[in-house]
Amino acid sequence: MNWQLILALLTFTYLFNIPFGYWRANTRKFSLGWIAAIHLPVPLIFGLRIVYGVGIELIPIFVVFYFLGQFSGGRIRRLFAARYGERLSSCLILDLYRIAPRRK
Repeated sequence: MNWQLILALLTFTYLFNIPFGYWRANTRKFSLGWIAAIHLPVPLIFGLRIVYGVGIELIPIFVVFYFLGQFSGGRIRRLFAARYGERLSSCLILDLYRIAPRRK
């Protein structure tokens, strides 16, 4: 098995889940949005794992990276909320754009 490919897929799994964790942190627990934020990334990660032939024995590691990404996104949301208040949305990209310093 190519460990560079596995590391790249694990890194992608982590990074891809950060915006979803950010979104999840701004929704009511067990709401439709909360469920969507948790489950929408799963088919892509599953598909990439199948396409690249990563075996089922590595699923627990993928699950760890998945939840680390979700947790990190939620943590980023809480840190931003403490610093920027209620001006935040549920979209990490939009909020990064809003809080970025503007050049004149």
